[in-house]
Amino acid sequence: MAFINTKTEDSGVISSGLRQKGIVANSGAMFDIVRLVNQIAPLDCTVLILGESGVGKEIVAKLIHENSAVRDGPFIKVNCGAIPENLLESEFFGYEYGAFTGAQKNGMPGKFELAHNGTILLDEIGDLPLHLQVKLLRVLQDHEVVRIGGNFTRTVNIRVIAATNRNLAEMVQQGNFREDLYYRLNVVPLWIPPLKERREDIMPLIRHFKRKFQIKYGIERNCSSEVTKVFQAYDWPGNVRELENTVERLYVMPEFGTGITADILVQQYLNSNWMQQGDGLVTIQKLGLLKQAVKEVEKKMIIMAIERFGTAKQAATFLGIDESTLSRKLRRH
Repeated sequence: MAFINTKTEDSGVISSGLRQKGIVANSGAMFDIVRLVNQIAPLDCTVLILGESGVGKEIVAKLIHENSAVRDGPFIKVNCGAIPENLLESEFFGYEYGAFTGAQKNGMPGKFELAHNGTILLDEIGDLPLHLQVKLLRVLQDHEVVRIGGNFTRTVNIRVIAATNRNLAEMVQQGNFREDLYYRLNVVPLWIPPLKERREDIMPLIRHFKRKFQIKYGIERNCSSEVTKVFQAYDWPGNVRELENTVERLYVMPEFGTGITADILVQQYLNSNWMQQGDGLVTIQKLGLLKQAVKEVEKKMIIMAIERFGTAKQAATFLGIDESTLSRKLRRH
């Protein structure tokens, strides 16, 4: 998992150690996460990974596993929101022969057994039904499981990592998540910020995905500076997953030919709500002098750019002017 950092003295060590494992980033926030992972991974503690959908929670979970004492064991992922509720218990705990109609003759081990001497990732843990939360708490406390229809316990040695995009503390207050399970899972909370809060990662990710899809499809694609600005300014509500999917679409859709245009990118591939709120929309409230209107639009775009990027340098780059010009316009307005 590769982090590319030029800001710290240990950047070379971090980059070379992680580049082979799939993480691509250049932001201080993500480097802080890697440093925390390096501290907690060797310790047998439960980790709760928080963050919006698509930020890379599973990749961070794999990084923890690969640096843990059970790195040579299995890494088992269970998506608690993707499995039908009536099948969740058998998926988690397995079953013995005769436990229900259609049960296999030799029974079946559950995910906890399959993760023995390894790591289990409980993804979307906030979607786990209350009656299974009780059984999960028992596994976390005793490291024992009983198969459906079984009469004896099986001991499991597992590293537990949970992940969710939901507010579990709020769910506890609403009675939708057990308080004792929440505190059992929340030993080490690890929050991954959304992509819009770590824009330094966008361009390294784009380069990474371009190489990936160029190899996959054997197609060359070039991005103009306008396209790059759009990618950098867009808020990516779907985070890294949306960014990857967008880059892949640019490789497979024929209308782009050998190049990618900003107009088609914005009109057809990015969230339309962003365009309604973004830099391209100007609302005219009343008629007036054109010269004054131009000044108002310029002022509004400068304010929006600075609010979006946080620094005059980044805002000036996006607006296509140098920093000194931006400073002069700021003083004027």
